[in-house]
Amino acid sequence: MERLLPYLLLLMVVVVFLLLFGRLRRRFHRKKDLLRDIETEEVRMFEFLHRLGAAIGSETSQEQLYRIIVEGIDEVVTAEGGAIYLLDASGELLVPKYLSSNCPPLIGVPMEVRKKAERDARAMSSYLHLTQVPVEHGIFGEALASGRPIHVPSLRTHESFRDAFHGYGGGEDIAVQVAPLRHGGKDLGVLAVARRLSDRPFSTNDISVFRTAAEQSAFALGNALIYREADEKRQIEGDLRNASEVQRVLLPQESPVIPGYRVHGTNIPARIISGDYYDHLELGDGHHGIVIADVSGKGVAAGLLMAMCRSVLRAKAGDSMDPGEVLARVNELLFPDIREDMFVSLFYGVIVGETGTVRLARAGHDAALLFRSETGTIEMVKPPGLAIGVDGGEVFERITRTVEIDLKHGDCLLFYTDGIQEAIDESGKEFGIERLREVFLGSAGLGAEAAVAAVQREVAKFTGQGRQMDDITMLAVERR
Repeated sequence: MERLLPYLLLLMVVVVFLLLFGRLRRRFHRKKDLLRDIETEEVRMFEFLHRLGAAIGSETSQEQLYRIIVEGIDEVVTAEGGAIYLLDASGELLVPKYLSSNCPPLIGVPMEVRKKAERDARAMSSYLHLTQVPVEHGIFGEALASGRPIHVPSLRTHESFRDAFHGYGGGEDIAVQVAPLRHGGKDLGVLAVARRLSDRPFSTNDISVFRTAAEQSAFALGNALIYREADEKRQIEGDLRNASEVQRVLLPQESPVIPGYRVHGTNIPARIISGDYYDHLELGDGHHGIVIADVSGKGVAAGLLMAMCRSVLRAKAGDSMDPGEVLARVNELLFPDIREDMFVSLFYGVIVGETGTVRLARAGHDAALLFRSETGTIEMVKPPGLAIGVDGGEVFERITRTVEIDLKHGDCLLFYTDGIQEAIDESGKEFGIERLREVFLGSAGLGAEAAVAAVQREVAKFTGQGRQMDDITMLAVERR
């Protein structure tokens, strides 16, 4: 027996060694399998990130981007289904943007819908794709409120479902991960993935990977939104430039030839679209119309109203040689279509042949300046009148009156919009009517073109590098 003892001990050592070797071998294979799983997961993650990067800034549609995100994360964490919900414009509702084909209900489902779905599976799909979720409700609301991803090990037992849980077919329970999507400090929505509990719960590594993928998805969505807004802005700017070109065609392309007179005008928009305009019209029998107008407000709305006013005035100008009567008809036609917060100030004049007589009517516009060559003085021309669009007719016609002035050789009449006197310098000081009078007084004797150029030059010098705040329009009429 004593002689067998060494052999028995050796046999025990061999058995223990074999057991340890088997355990180490199994552990090695498990680690090898784990390493292979991690490597596979890394490959899936890199592929997902590559698809996201390719989608940003490309012509990929929003719907395609949603699909790339949801289906990509499903693959990365080997989930069975996923969904993305984004906030609506009000920020109070989450709107379903994409649900993968095998995504279970992640929101509470009313009993009547569940019963209907037993007869027609399309009822459930329609409900999930059309139902908007209040931001404070359910697991989505929990993730948004916390500002961090959440893991729901069992959706059936979550307090927000209670009797509204549906799950996979047969009511099978679900594990869910939900992450809030944020970019630039702004909430965009939520991203969720789900897996049957009968398969396996989400591991710690799955949760970590999902959070990383969700962060990258939020970055992709935010940048896609920036690209889309920039593209829309470029399209709008292009449309505005085209509109501006059309609008420039509406302005006189050259000064008119009027025997005994020289007429010169200019329009300098503060923005792409101007709310000011000036015009001159051939009225027949040696009569000529001159007009300057300023629509309240700026931008597209003002530009459209300006074009309407120009068209209506041109259509009605030939009906009467009395400017007040013409403006009454223009106001009557435009009033129903002018918003309550808008109006048109306008000066309209009729040059009566070569007589030197000019008939004027003013619809709430700034007073005109009249330079008298004989005395070297400036007069204010301010006929009574109400702006177009303020009243439907009776008050307008009672207040607005036509006046006549006689221009002698060398006299010059200047019409202008308030963008001149309200121009401000770097300290916030206005150009003002007195400065305008001085500039006009010093240049009117040189003629219409010189007067307009002088005022334009002095305004530019006064404002310096400051931004032009309003449209600047002038029209000068000189009696030769």
